[in-house]
Amino acid sequence: MAERGLIAAIREQLGRMPGRVLVGPGDDAAVVRARPVAVTSVDALAEGVHFERTTHTPADIGHKAMAAALSDLAAMAAEPGEAYVALALPPELAEADALAIAAGLIEEAGRHGAVVAGGDVVGARTLVVSVTVVGWADDPAALVGREGAQAGDVVGVTGRLGASGAGLLALRGGSGGQELVRAHLRPEPRLDAGRALAAAGASAMIDLSDGLATDAGHLSAASGVALEIELEALPVAPGVAEAVDGDAAEFAATAGEDYELLFCIAPERWDEAAETAGMELTRLGRVAEGAGVTLLGPGGVRVRGLRGYEHG
Repeated sequence: MAERGLIAAIREQLGRMPGRVLVGPGDDAAVVRARPVAVTSVDALAEGVHFERTTHTPADIGHKAMAAALSDLAAMAAEPGEAYVALALPPELAEADALAIAAGLIEEAGRHGAVVAGGDVVGARTLVVSVTVVGWADDPAALVGREGAQAGDVVGVTGRLGASGAGLLALRGGSGGQELVRAHLRPEPRLDAGRALAAAGASAMIDLSDGLATDAGHLSAASGVALEIELEALPVAPGVAEAVDGDAAEFAATAGEDYELLFCIAPERWDEAAETAGMELTRLGRVAEGAGVTLLGPGGVRVRGLRGYEHG
């Protein structure tokens, strides 16, 4: 299908724009009724790096691309608004597959109250899905970044870890079950939990896309503090221990793409956070003066050499 025809078909999938989108797909640019504070993030998923077409359906690819982008808004505690999508499509990709990718993007955005308000389609050698998301807040004080952690804070995490990584192993011939596979193919951003944690007083937050062992380091560096995390406290997802070789907690700390939220909060605010987050929270350790991340194994012995995904 030619570019114009494909764009027209995607516009049909989008349907009617909500009232806040004054001008949507089909014009040179989108026009959106703004709120006081915009939060913008760009994320790209490339074939051979973030997914394989042999293991991910086109709808999976679209879902995952949108979920990963929205997860950045979750980590900032922003309310999702609009998404802008650029599709780089190889010539052998069937029209039906391109439309299925678009459907996955649109459905996942809608599930969280966002709308695809524009984008572009180009030909390319490799399939790449790039998503720009815009979130909103009425007051910058309602947002949370990576830089606010203070010595004495508790380090916590939402949900369970390791399921996505174990699901990837299963897709490559491992022994994991369908729940693990789904966690890898169809992650969900923790948007409601992110806003609840911010309202409860979270001082810093980051989504776990590259694995706790790596992403904790990003938060530590941005805040200028040290994080001490107990590996035995990690909430390992059901089925992970049976699906992986070696220590399940170490795997969960490094596998990545869980899209849970790692956060820091004053200890006296923990109970409020636990009551309002709407999901399981787990204490992992503490924030201390200094720099870097210390991962502690049984008996408080430091575990070295654990790394999540590092972008090359």
